[in-house]
Amino acid sequence: MSTSPSAAIAIRRQRCAIYTRKSSEEGLDMEFNSLDAQRDACEAYVASQRAEGWAAIRERYDDGGFSGGTLERPGLKRLIADVEAGLIDVIVVYKIDRLSRSLMDFAKLVEILDRNGVTFVSVTQSFNTTTSMGRLTLNILLSFAQFEREVIGERIRDKVAASRKRGMWMGGFVPLGYDAKDRKLVINEAEAAIVRMIFERFSMIGSATVLTKTLVAEGVCNKRGKRIDKGYLYKVLNNRVYLGEAVHKGTAYPGEHAAIVSRDLWDKVQSILQENRHVRAAHTRCQTPPLLKGIIFTDSGTAMTPTATKKASRLYRYYASMDLIKCRPSSDSPSIQRLPAGMVEDAVVGEVRRMIRAPEIAARTVDAIRHEVPEADERAVVSALGSFDQLWTALFPSEQTRIVQLLVGRVTVGSGGIAIDLRQDGLTSIIRDMVTPREGKAKA
Repeated sequence: MSTSPSAAIAIRRQRCAIYTRKSSEEGLDMEFNSLDAQRDACEAYVASQRAEGWAAIRERYDDGGFSGGTLERPGLKRLIADVEAGLIDVIVVYKIDRLSRSLMDFAKLVEILDRNGVTFVSVTQSFNTTTSMGRLTLNILLSFAQFEREVIGERIRDKVAASRKRGMWMGGFVPLGYDAKDRKLVINEAEAAIVRMIFERFSMIGSATVLTKTLVAEGVCNKRGKRIDKGYLYKVLNNRVYLGEAVHKGTAYPGEHAAIVSRDLWDKVQSILQENRHVRAAHTRCQTPPLLKGIIFTDSGTAMTPTATKKASRLYRYYASMDLIKCRPSSDSPSIQRLPAGMVEDAVVGEVRRMIRAPEIAARTVDAIRHEVPEADERAVVSALGSFDQLWTALFPSEQTRIVQLLVGRVTVGSGGIAIDLRQDGLTSIIRDMVTPREGKAKA
């Protein structure tokens, strides 16, 4: 007896993909875990629909330790990719919230499934996404799933806030000077000595730049064994945990742990930090060679020299024309005979950075370095040029001055702006040392 066309359509093979998810990683190392239990239930359901042509595909789509509040899950991403590729007809899950706990995210998933003719089945919640009633049921269930997730999140946040107010340590990165034992901070005496030293030195020096340079020279490292930079130093100096306090959303509470620095030392450091950053930077700069000393001129060719004046506690730096200083007649515009040093230096550094990124400068530098070092990698040279900005921000003022003196032959200031003569040999020397440090030191 022949099979009718309608019967053939009814038993068409339906490729079923089983998706499983668990929010935490707890228990995933067990021989039979939650993901396995979900998969067994889904496989049993697919087997019960064998008469309808259902068959589970071998590919596994599992996400262990991923929240249902996001679509950024590796297993889900592979599932969506296979749906888009036309490899799946039905998606089977144990419960709807295994696929998503967000109403908005689920709406996106349903749109993808509809576009590719894929249906969605929950083993424990019977509905059909192709009908309006099925969609209504889905939205109601998802609304409750999202509500549950948000309530859990609020409970966790409330618990963290309450624990912080009691001064408890709630985990995270352990600060320098402490160790975490039994979920409490315990003083690490060796590291605590470093923290006290940092606070005491800063209270005397008053400059993060100078102190960082000193700490690097002495080989002082952070808790991860890396050298201390200015950003890390500021974090240490502003961390109220060293006062024995716990902070939650900007409010400090007495902590369960012991303090490392005294209140007097903390207050002294904070009073220095509250000074205008630019004032402290100017004070540091005045202790180092001026950035443009000997290379800045007016457009008439008159040299400009660094000068400074002090009003109250503030220091003001300038570059002044020698004609102005010696009271000589000048053809230069009065507006350019005395310029704020910070403004001119920032403009010169900005223009140098722009010039270094220019394609023609990069091509010239590559040619020059390959002429000196034939085996030099062109991509390494281009990469070094691109990383100059990062190099600059990591340098101390004295090192920045040395680099500018190497890179800039002359700075000309006129009523039309600033012109810079870039020294190609200086740039070549710097980049060559960056890409071939050993050869550079050997030649030196």
